[in-house]
Amino acid sequence: MTEIFDFFFGQYKTYSTTETTLEIIAVIFGFLSVWYSKNNKIWVFPTGMISTSIFVYLLLKWELLGDMMINGYYFIMSVYGWYIWTRKVDETHVTPISRITPKEKKTSIYIFFATLLFVFIVYNYFEKWTSWVAYADTITTAIFFVGMWLMAKRKIENWLFWIAGNIISVPLYFYKGFTFTSFQYLGFTFIAIFGYLAWKKSLDKTQLTS
Repeated sequence: MTEIFDFFFGQYKTYSTTETTLEIIAVIFGFLSVWYSKNNKIWVFPTGMISTSIFVYLLLKWELLGDMMINGYYFIMSVYGWYIWTRKVDETHVTPISRITPKEKKTSIYIFFATLLFVFIVYNYFEKWTSWVAYADTITTAIFFVGMWLMAKRKIENWLFWIAGNIISVPLYFYKGFTFTSFQYLGFTFIAIFGYLAWKKSLDKTQLTS
């Protein structure tokens, strides 16, 4: 039993109590944010902003620049998404769930490759190309940037990007030594799958009644 515990949580012996506590709090609010997103609730953004602000601090301290930029971007996009989700498209309706348009597909591609280039420049400047983890970080950053933008726009396809990014992040964070965060992404994967199904059901219902 001790060997199993050390395998999953041994790395926390070198962390301060404050760092571990903050990571757990960030994970809890991260779960709340994704759960609210699955249920199409506006609370996705304030809970997400708490989680991402904590992770920005921790990841900067741990010198994980790609992950830090992801969370910084999440915070900014949460502000934008909060506005979009509450913006009224007419006198009684706010922005609804919808599918991505051809123009938004092009924008998504642009965001993906622009993010790859940006992260490459940052990692190159700080000389962080020291292992395969840096390359994985670059890919997941680009995936999550697109996913967050689509979620802010209330596009159902956002879940597909979350699912892909989460699957990659589970072993990635475990390898980095952040077990709680790895478990968070494992939970995110399942919630994202159910989130996609819930949004699809809601969208199909809306299209039938319109």
